[in-house]
Amino acid sequence: MNKNLKLVVNNKFKKLEDNFFFEKKELKTILDLYAKMVSEGSWKDYGLNISSRQVGFSVFKNAAENAKYKICKNFKPSNKNLKYLIIDSQGKTLRNSHDLLLLIKNTNWKKL
Repeated sequence: MNKNLKLVVNNKFKKLEDNFFFEKKELKTILDLYAKMVSEGSWKDYGLNISSRQVGFSVFKNAAENAKYKICKNFKPSNKNLKYLIIDSQGKTLRNSHDLLLLIKNTNWKKL
């Protein structure tokens, strides 16, 4: 065994990686909504989209269709109300907020 070897741990990458996804509480909120909508028969499938600017939870009514909605988290929003967005299949922002829980609770999913 070589006694001159040193273990170097670089934690910077791990911290950077954590910022580019939903936090555990955010993902739980979204998955709770997803479970409710699946049980009602409104949603059938989901997908995740990750980029350096945002992460999105896409919802599908049928697996063969385009995403019906996308719940997005912007990593560097231009203002605080653009941190969380609900986007339709055309890319149009339907709702936005600084708080994911409020955004989901205050959205009438059946009327969207």
